[in-house]
Amino acid sequence: MTRSDLPAADTASPSARPSMPPVLVTGATGRIGRAVIDQLLGAGVPVRALTRRAEAAATLPAGVEAVTGDLTVPASLDGALRGTGAVFLLWTAPPATAEAVVERLAAHTRRVVFLSSPHRTPHPFFQQPNPMAALHAGIERLIAATGIESTVVRPGMLASNSSAWWGPAVRAGDVVRWPYGAAETAPVDDRDVAAVAARTLYQDGHAGGDYVLTGPESLSQAEQVEIIGKVLGRPVGFSELSPEEFRSRTEGEAPRPVVDMLLTAWRATLGRPAHVTSAVSDVLGVPPRTFSRWVADHAGAFGHAPSPSS
Repeated sequence: MTRSDLPAADTASPSARPSMPPVLVTGATGRIGRAVIDQLLGAGVPVRALTRRAEAAATLPAGVEAVTGDLTVPASLDGALRGTGAVFLLWTAPPATAEAVVERLAAHTRRVVFLSSPHRTPHPFFQQPNPMAALHAGIERLIAATGIESTVVRPGMLASNSSAWWGPAVRAGDVVRWPYGAAETAPVDDRDVAAVAARTLYQDGHAGGDYVLTGPESLSQAEQVEIIGKVLGRPVGFSELSPEEFRSRTEGEAPRPVVDMLLTAWRATLGRPAHVTSAVSDVLGVPPRTFSRWVADHAGAFGHAPSPSS
């Protein structure tokens, strides 16, 4: 859902922000959770970070209140939730305890922002059988049933996947070997996802919001590899793999259901552009970062400094 009545970019300085209860961030040491923490701190919002192990607190920024708790043990969350104003929920556990966890959220806080997936989006890329999407849909139903103020944030393909998928080949100076080079996605910068999540955690006006987040442009996978080469200042080749070759190459490295889901999704989107939304700019008041910008800012992931022209 794209909402035209959202406020523009939040210009209040951290020092000008009124006193407010802390925001609890789950998945606090992961890629998205940590970025949400940075965004909240930058906005002057007090942050409480949930970690499963006390020693993980050492990796968190100064000023963050670290608390231990486990989504698989709902009672362990009571202390972390007490006194919070909002919760960023990034589900990282099996589904068995989801109902009990959501009940505790509703009892202790007034606002939940849930990091989900675009499983409601009527584009073939997002409509393939996906166990994670089924889990997300179930948690969304649980949250809605409580009546708590909530916002759902649904990132599409993350730009950072490129470093995991293609970084090893690029660092080795090799050709990227990958299936469905013509399949188009709209990679969204992790920082934009975190910024939207943070904004909806501390800013009013997002209750009931359902935001599908994408980058600004539809790019084929082969084009994304080409952009990586342009930013790094050297060509990066792309060689098409068949689905069978891809399954063989990823054997033992990725769960077979995940590999099959990706292959099915890429095949389903052939011949049509990716789904692109304006949700990032609607919420933040600034355009989403391009894939080229993400690569330039993370060139080290590909083993190179960016070229001066990038």
